[in-house]
Amino acid sequence: MFSMISPHTRAVLQALFVTFLWSTSWVLIKFGIREEIPALTFAGLRYTLAFLCLLPLLIRRRDQIQALRTLPRQVWLRLLLLGLIFYTMTQGAQFLGLNYLPAITVNLLLSLSAIAVAVLGIALLGERPTGRQWFGVALYLSGVLVYFYPVSLPTEQLLGVMIVLGGVLSNALASILGRSLNQRPDLAPLSITVSSMGIGALLLLGLGIVTQGLPPLSLTAWAIIGWLAVVNTAFAFTLWNHTLRQLSALESSIINNAMMIQIPILAWLFLGEALTEKVILGLVLAGSGILIVQLRRYQRSQ
Repeated sequence: MFSMISPHTRAVLQALFVTFLWSTSWVLIKFGIREEIPALTFAGLRYTLAFLCLLPLLIRRRDQIQALRTLPRQVWLRLLLLGLIFYTMTQGAQFLGLNYLPAITVNLLLSLSAIAVAVLGIALLGERPTGRQWFGVALYLSGVLVYFYPVSLPTEQLLGVMIVLGGVLSNALASILGRSLNQRPDLAPLSITVSSMGIGALLLLGLGIVTQGLPPLSLTAWAIIGWLAVVNTAFAFTLWNHTLRQLSALESSIINNAMMIQIPILAWLFLGEALTEKVILGLVLAGSGILIVQLRRYQRSQ
């Protein structure tokens, strides 16, 4: 039955499956934190194990290994910087944020990255947002206001918001840096991901052990870490890259936005987080704003 589906439709279904796996990560991270896995150590273990799973795929590609060996020093510095920003800082902020905030809240705040990329593109890439994109930004911000109104956050949650907003900035910077690295003809996406993940994950794990320690973990905790590393990171990354052979950047971006719907539903089902009318309205407005910004950006790039 599945073999009768066209390659494009199959790629769409596979991409949706990947977004579902990534969405379940948020629930599993919350479960892991409840198992008393320190947040930064948790993130470091996940991405270090994922790096070890992906490394054999890179080693088998001798042409990519040779390309990495001959890279100029400044390019290696940019890969190091990408690993530091995207894995050590961004993923560390996500795990810390989920330690302090509901998954739905972290999801909404981290989605601000798409807006931040558009704004940072003005200064770093000379990209001027259109009127439609500014409308999308305003729509997103109105969704955030609806979600948080009335603003009354405990000190612990306020700290979580500040951490996640720091992750938004680092994620936006990583997106721009990653875009420039992916434009190099001598670097394949797998090379960029594995090398930057290895650098960032080991730094994150070291930071987590030094600041939070590595306490004895239960079998449940190790099972969560292993699933997140092998299935939700290494396998999901590989399958997502496979879908990019059939899907355009615009299609992939739109499918990726499905996580804004999936994460709140999963958080409601498995974490008991509230999905009130106000929360739903805020998420719809924010998601619509992001979609408008991304649609216009990709239309202009085409």
